[in-house]
Amino acid sequence: MEIESAWPKYPDYRIDLVPVKGTARVWFGDLLLAESDAAIRLEETRHVDRLYFPESDVRWEHFQVAEDAHTVCPFKGLADYWNLTAVDPVETNLVWAYREPFDEVAGIKGYVSFYQERLRIELDEHWPGDSDEQPTRRRRFPVWGDASDLLRLIDVEPVTSGRFLGPAYPDTPRDVVEGGQMLAQGIVAASKTVPGQRVTSGYMIFSKSASFDDPLDVDVEVLRAGRSFSTVEIRIGQNDKLRSAGLMLMDAGSEPVIHGSAAAPDVPGPEEAVDLDMGVTGRDLRIVDGAYHPDPGRVGPPEIYAWCRFKDDPGQSYLHAALLAQSTTHWTIAAAMRPHPGVGEAQAHVTLSTGIMSTSIAFHDEFKVTDWLLYANPAIYAGRGLAQGEGRVFTQDGRLVASYSVQAMIRPFIQTPEQMGLDATNAM
Repeated sequence: MEIESAWPKYPDYRIDLVPVKGTARVWFGDLLLAESDAAIRLEETRHVDRLYFPESDVRWEHFQVAEDAHTVCPFKGLADYWNLTAVDPVETNLVWAYREPFDEVAGIKGYVSFYQERLRIELDEHWPGDSDEQPTRRRRFPVWGDASDLLRLIDVEPVTSGRFLGPAYPDTPRDVVEGGQMLAQGIVAASKTVPGQRVTSGYMIFSKSASFDDPLDVDVEVLRAGRSFSTVEIRIGQNDKLRSAGLMLMDAGSEPVIHGSAAAPDVPGPEEAVDLDMGVTGRDLRIVDGAYHPDPGRVGPPEIYAWCRFKDDPGQSYLHAALLAQSTTHWTIAAAMRPHPGVGEAQAHVTLSTGIMSTSIAFHDEFKVTDWLLYANPAIYAGRGLAQGEGRVFTQDGRLVASYSVQAMIRPFIQTPEQMGLDATNAM
């Protein structure tokens, strides 16, 4: 059967094959169908990501060929299918493969894929220093992306003098850029504009939501350049509309005259905390007492304690600062909801309109995001459609390295996301 390729007509169409770091498994209930350390993720324009497994890593004794089932993809070729016959009733057309894919996607030859909508696909990450006693970092596929994707978005690139570009990240589950990402982009842009100084504090207001589908324009103006301190204005826009604005204070540094800081809270360490899957591989998040929880019936004090570390060193110190800042906006809304029965994270973006409106951050002592960092985030006020959080970030040995303040919105929808034609899925 001859299949006509659409690549000559649409040469800009995008299909990327990305090697998966770690072990991927496919389950139907408790039945293991495939397990591989060599899976690849297929990323395709306007399609959900799919995981492809080497044929040799599939447990074929559970399957039979679906003789008359074939489909045609104009960018991949002719697909053959298999039925899962090890269960009753039989699950038809659950697995497919492109036996002779087009040259543009030749890397999927010898691989098969599974309908993740009908199965459970998991990724287990391997980190340096892992032992059999350490908890496994397990992520449900599809994931939002890897920490390297997050870093790519944050590490804005210069376009012209005073202007930087944050790349698009299309086809994400929830098409809303977090405020923490724009704060991080502002830190990077200011650091690249005044390279001899570091961001010691910053404040950002998020005036309008931004989309992952289009790039972000980051404009930087040095309001005052000084030998010790400089003041930098950040304006982030998209499609000629202002999305965020703020100020960064840059510091050339000084020998300390005095030293003192708040003490770290007495909470369990990361080994005793509960893993949190926010869909980002290469980042390890663990929540004390599992307090970040979607159940609106589960109540507790208005506070979230989160341990965080990254697998790979981002390099520049300003990238460590940016990655630390990115997740400061994760916790305030959940902390504010905790004491209130019937109100929880599961309602965010579904029946409740929630979002970060402004944030400020100050950097204190030295740190690396590859080490465990504790985000201590109490919500100190909730009312009038707003919530306020005050956060502190500590190293595992108790040093205070950053502090922040977040104001967030918690309000009922006038129209639900579905009525507005939007996706309510959480991401990042």
